[in-house]
Amino acid sequence: MSKQYELTDWLPTTKKELDIRGWEQLDVIMITGDAYVDHPAFGAAVIGRLIEKEGFKVAILPQPNYQDDLRDFKKLGKPRLFFGITAGNMDSMVNHYTANKRLRSNDAYTPGGLAGFRPDYATTVYSKIVKKIFPDVPVVIGGVEASLRRVTHYDYWSDQLKPSILVDSEADIGVYGMGELALLEILHALDQGKNLDELTGIKQTFFLQSSKEPLPEASWGDIQLASHEQCLADKKAYAANFRNIEQESNKTHAARLTQVIGDKRLIVNPPYPTFTEKQIDASFDLPYTRKPHPKYAKRGTIPAYEMIRHSVNMHRGCFGGCSFCTISAHQGKFVASRSKASIMAEVEQITQMDDFKGYISDLGGPSANMYQMKGIHQQICDSCKRPSCIFPSVCSNLNTDHKPMLDIYKSVDKHPAIKKAFVGSGLRYDLFLTDDPEKNDKLGYDEYLKQLVTRHVSGRLKVAPEHTSDRVLKAMRKPSFKLFYKLKEKFDQINRETGLKQQLIPYFISSHPESTLEDMAQLAADTKELGFRLEQVQDFTPTPMTVATVIYYSGYDPFTLKPVFTARNKTEKAAQQKFFFWYKRENQAWIKQTLFKLKREDLAKKLLTFSKEQPHASKRRK
Repeated sequence: MSKQYELTDWLPTTKKELDIRGWEQLDVIMITGDAYVDHPAFGAAVIGRLIEKEGFKVAILPQPNYQDDLRDFKKLGKPRLFFGITAGNMDSMVNHYTANKRLRSNDAYTPGGLAGFRPDYATTVYSKIVKKIFPDVPVVIGGVEASLRRVTHYDYWSDQLKPSILVDSEADIGVYGMGELALLEILHALDQGKNLDELTGIKQTFFLQSSKEPLPEASWGDIQLASHEQCLADKKAYAANFRNIEQESNKTHAARLTQVIGDKRLIVNPPYPTFTEKQIDASFDLPYTRKPHPKYAKRGTIPAYEMIRHSVNMHRGCFGGCSFCTISAHQGKFVASRSKASIMAEVEQITQMDDFKGYISDLGGPSANMYQMKGIHQQICDSCKRPSCIFPSVCSNLNTDHKPMLDIYKSVDKHPAIKKAFVGSGLRYDLFLTDDPEKNDKLGYDEYLKQLVTRHVSGRLKVAPEHTSDRVLKAMRKPSFKLFYKLKEKFDQINRETGLKQQLIPYFISSHPESTLEDMAQLAADTKELGFRLEQVQDFTPTPMTVATVIYYSGYDPFTLKPVFTARNKTEKAAQQKFFFWYKRENQAWIKQTLFKLKREDLAKKLLTFSKEQPHASKRRK
């Protein structure tokens, strides 16, 4: 039987809910751009539950109206300790706009999928409002938007370099990354009566001070970045900054970063060590209802929740280090894995939900198959500067054993209430493809792939080779496309042996730094030859705190400071995308003309010659 919940099982969101509890004043008010879903996949719920566990009175103010008389910001009163502010699970600008800067008509984190319930640059807007109404209450910002905008960053939507988000938001202190430990330290320090200007030694925080003041004492060592003004004047200085930012974000023993912004100095303290199993279990094992707050009952479903309501996140962090991805910049390079007991307890919880039909939608993580993976010898990891553990090749010190995942998959499969458990998260196939039969057997590579394909795929296995050009893939920090051929061969073999008729669906990116029109034409020809008619198209979107974004804005590789070609304007970007759809009649004259100009008649012939299996024109499959 599913548990029957009362209104008080959720964290309060209204004055009425405070009155039910008999609370006159809150200790902390969390403001979020997302609807309040009490589930471990939603950051505001995690932080709120953590504060509650420490014995403090906390409420969540989800999607407050920022366009009226601001009564939403006043209705819960003045918190005793601080306001915690997050834009939500996504950067608000990524949430609002497509890669072509078109306004989206929906918002997956709002009931009914409706747009318009959060502002652009939500963290900044919320923070400034709170500072105006309650000028003496500390404001702590965190979440993805604040985390990735902690230093001078390129903002694609305004097409300009912006300083640390602390400048525009007027917040007092920021927490970057997965912020539980830093938030707890801030919480208890303020409760003990300390002032914010005393909180200079908390790891994983960033704050501003006068540039005339001496740096706070610390034992971490310091790296001074080029100032914001230098970055505005010199794109190469901005690019050079990123090497230090990325390396120090991913080190076991990192230095403190400093950057002058006008008459202020930004200080970014190094991150906490990766969560232990006990710590990450504690975060997932908090008393979530796993449901949206009852206030949304008549407003429609929340699409993001519908997608993850029956899913299990097995770990945090990603050591892939892809150039276009923000996961390692926010969650860290090192993987923190939950215990099997914690995962199975969550599976049991899901089976008790009143809408559960026997299907787990995802047993995964930021990358599906990194569970329990870490360095064999920790001292080697402790001195490592590599942004990726698997590019340009898989590190010899990385334990890539897939058997712990196999054990989880098989245990979930045996649960009497589970009909099927899918793996929907992205897969790093370079972690289990090898020519070494001994290693294959010892680390369970083929066994893992067979279990995955036969038991955990819903007819389509989605993978992301991202490109076919080795030069572009190097810029992406992704493996050679030759590995995809190997994966397809093994995938097809498993299907033949088991009588299954499943599809392999590859994802690709257009307009990534280094990618030219000729590269995209070659990609189209290579995938056509493999029998693919591509349907999932992603145009590169520059987001703060990625290598690819630094290259897009500056034109330089931050590690070599050499120039890199990037398609920047709408015409160039649209042209790269056209090659994905070689099978559409309206694109074919343009493709022929363009490739003849590039003296690549061979590619034109490959793309525009059709067999019976490849009709001249076709509707795009849904």
